[in-house]
Amino acid sequence: MSDAPFLADLLITGGTVVNETGRFAADVAVKDGVIAFVGDARFAPRATTTIDARGNFVIPGAIDVHTHIREPGMEQKEDWRTGTRAAAAGGVTTVFDMPNTEPAIATVEAFNAKREAAERQAIVNYGLYGILDERSLDHLPALAEAGVIGFKLFYGNTTGNNPAPNDGAVLEGFEILAELGLRCSIHAENSPILFWRENRMKAAGRDDAFAHLAARADIAALESLNRSITLSEWTGARIHIVHESCMRSIPIIRDAKARGVPMTVETCPQYVLIAAEDLTGDAARIGRLNPPIREGRQREPILQALLDGTIDILGTDHAPHAMEEKQRPSFWDNACGFPGVETSMRLMLTFVHEGRMTMEQYVRMAGSAPAKAFGLYPRKGVIQPGADADIAIVDPAKRGTIRGADLHSERSRFTPFEGMETVGAPVATIVRGRIVMQDGKVLDAPGWGRMEKPVMPKPEPRNLATTTKAILRSDSRPW
Repeated sequence: MSDAPFLADLLITGGTVVNETGRFAADVAVKDGVIAFVGDARFAPRATTTIDARGNFVIPGAIDVHTHIREPGMEQKEDWRTGTRAAAAGGVTTVFDMPNTEPAIATVEAFNAKREAAERQAIVNYGLYGILDERSLDHLPALAEAGVIGFKLFYGNTTGNNPAPNDGAVLEGFEILAELGLRCSIHAENSPILFWRENRMKAAGRDDAFAHLAARADIAALESLNRSITLSEWTGARIHIVHESCMRSIPIIRDAKARGVPMTVETCPQYVLIAAEDLTGDAARIGRLNPPIREGRQREPILQALLDGTIDILGTDHAPHAMEEKQRPSFWDNACGFPGVETSMRLMLTFVHEGRMTMEQYVRMAGSAPAKAFGLYPRKGVIQPGADADIAIVDPAKRGTIRGADLHSERSRFTPFEGMETVGAPVATIVRGRIVMQDGKVLDAPGWGRMEKPVMPKPEPRNLATTTKAILRSDSRPW
């Protein structure tokens, strides 16, 4: 053992470090919340606290870019305490919270209120989205200055009173975001199609388990995806397509990326694990979400697109509800969504165990790709000196069974993955050097989570002569 120049706060010893680029045996030392050493155990510093990681993987903590923590306004479903405890239990060190709370995050005042609630309670790091709609257009620059992680556009209907904005407002919003450089996450479904078909089905008396899927046929997603791509390509706005569920989207995404459209895409475990034809009775109520879980034949194409990088990111669309909101007599009246932030890593580690993906691929989709897309890399998403000490220690052989009753989302203890057996699990979660979960026990650390602000590449807006701002000038010419 060498004479190290400093005393570390934490030393993780004997594990195998896995980044997206490969794996290697190394000790990892943390000082003041930052990774200070990665290397041979013979040269590792002494530390105040040591974790023995022999037989385990040491990976970047997962970054879940798609969660609904629900506070403020819907605390009967979830709050920052329960939501971030669930994240810590699942090896997730950073969550991005969607803006469809009550009130929606359309102003700096609403943003500050949500930030205050998170600052008091969160035990993992967090990013806060602002909403992109007709209310927020005049507030986008101020929200960017306040530190939003990005913006969210709901083209499809969602929890909360957030009707889809018209395309003129979206175009103007994209023009503004193109100059700000921040990414816009998009729920890409066509609301007029959805409501028309749903109302027609209700009038016809359809109230069965497959009615929700029928109302939201692939065409609703494909149309909205193409529209989003067109507006992004025209303006230069960076976009992120959330919860991609449709295999017919894959060639469209590949073609757009090949043309240089500044886009990233996410999918979720439910779209590669569950088949719509298996969702009947109570399982259908639990599994109802937007966009819907589709027929089983779509799962493998989505998984392969995730593995080859066409789909960049694994999110969860963690969307808790009070249990009674999922048990209503009419299928149409049941809330859409379910918890996911706690179970995602276990489900994907099971794929690793089965040989369906590598640990490196998992680290890319859950760690480095989210960090790169949202301006947090290389501070996050990688185990290397100088990076934040946001780390998950994973036991690849740990077996378990997913049970809703065990979830840390205390008001939303149900899951469509009920009874699934898993192999591999996080056994420690470390947020900026502090252990917030160890051996399945979440440790209370309210307020330890930090708001993360993006550092994005230089903006690259396009077609500036025809923006809404440009045409309002009396001397404007479209050439």
